[in-house]
Amino acid sequence: MKIKCPTCKKPGAWFEGAYGPFCSRRCKLVDLGKWFEEEHLITTPIQPEETESMPENNPERNPGEAEDIL
Repeated sequence: MKIKCPTCKKPGAWFEGAYGPFCSRRCKLVDLGKWFEEEHLITTPIQPEETESMPENNPERNPGEAEDIL
């Protein structure tokens, strides 16, 4: 399935690559930089039902258990 890279808008099957949905590492880092510079923002507040799936709110998880980052 072809989609447009969110950064450069070049069409391709980007989810099949290592950087999907971005076409390259560069485009992925450009997008990350926009989040750091607050060019991209999430403007709606988090709702209580959205936090139920967060690890710190999961009673089955052990407090000392390490989390997988990637």
